[in-house]
Amino acid sequence: MKLEVTHRNKRPYRYTKVLDNRKHQIRGLWTRNGKFLARITVEDDGGRKTLKWVPLEGNTAAEAQDAFRKLLVEKSENRLRHIGRSPKFGDYLDQFYMPHLATSGKKPDTMVTEKAHLTPWRDAIGHLYLDKIRPHHVNAHLQSLKQAGLSNRTRNLSLVCLRNVLKLARIDGFIKTLPVEGIPWQKVEKKARPLYTHEDVNRFCRGALTASKNGQQFADYVRLLALCGAREQEAIKLRWVDVDFKQKLLTIGAEGDTKNREARRVDVNDDLETHLKDMYTRRVPDSQWVFPSPQRGGSDKRAKTFRESLLLTREATGMNRFGFHDCRHHFISYAVMSGIDYMTIARWVGHKDGGILIGKVYGHLSNEHAQRQARKLVFTPTVIESSQAAGV
Repeated sequence: MKLEVTHRNKRPYRYTKVLDNRKHQIRGLWTRNGKFLARITVEDDGGRKTLKWVPLEGNTAAEAQDAFRKLLVEKSENRLRHIGRSPKFGDYLDQFYMPHLATSGKKPDTMVTEKAHLTPWRDAIGHLYLDKIRPHHVNAHLQSLKQAGLSNRTRNLSLVCLRNVLKLARIDGFIKTLPVEGIPWQKVEKKARPLYTHEDVNRFCRGALTASKNGQQFADYVRLLALCGAREQEAIKLRWVDVDFKQKLLTIGAEGDTKNREARRVDVNDDLETHLKDMYTRRVPDSQWVFPSPQRGGSDKRAKTFRESLLLTREATGMNRFGFHDCRHHFISYAVMSGIDYMTIARWVGHKDGGILIGKVYGHLSNEHAQRQARKLVFTPTVIESSQAAGV
């Protein structure tokens, strides 16, 4: 079927009907300034019906008619695309995304980080309408971040935050596709984390006693991390009620404030039990917290961070690369080398994959440990005393 476009007048920018080969108008299909459009009836949020012009893809009338059919299917299935001008990126951030972020349930630190990454995006593309954002706009900003000296990891995080906004915009119907699709992630070189021994941890803790005014509390904190594998913020939020000396269990994230938002129980090993009992003898009697804030005054507040003490102790001991996550790495490594199964270790440290990640990251330690044990196996003949041979 041959379709044609009527030209009733020579005035530009006027809507003109599209006709089929029988010179009959194709209902709802028009052209204007060389572009095909559909005219359909839509309802706004208040249920009021209005006529809208929708641009259609296609360079010929046949292609435009196919696009029009798809548009009608979307309408009948209640998944009609956004019609009309989309909001600008900056306006969408203020009116839609930021209120959504505030009630998303994300952790406060996560929201602070996300807002910090979105501020440069606002400056770069805030003036663009959502449906006009193109990959070259995104790549241009990422390139500017690189020129500013930001790491690949930071640039990846920035891209993640932008994706979050655009995904919500797609759900809200303002865009159909994500302009960030196909943009590659920047390669991040992962440096091998050093394995600190038990003596290294003890040396760092001894240095903490004199390096910081809160040296004893900080040393207790570091040693606890190394003996239970908790994350930095998980350990600092512990209460004494979370320590069950009778059942030998330590509950981490009792308020559901762990990374995966689930509390977990760690079976207390002998060294951890000794350390907790030693700490208990020095606990602050009027505080529920294992690590109460030194500046709490008359209120019962927990410590917020030990970062300053960490920096001071690094300088005092010369262990400039030692960090809180190294304590977690220490715990998992020695658990693997002790022959504990990966599933149990994963449960202790809060991995939800049943030990798959531990097997990938720490499996070589298990192999090295097994090889060291194999070298102890001896098949050469040994001299046995006659009394032993006789079973005396």
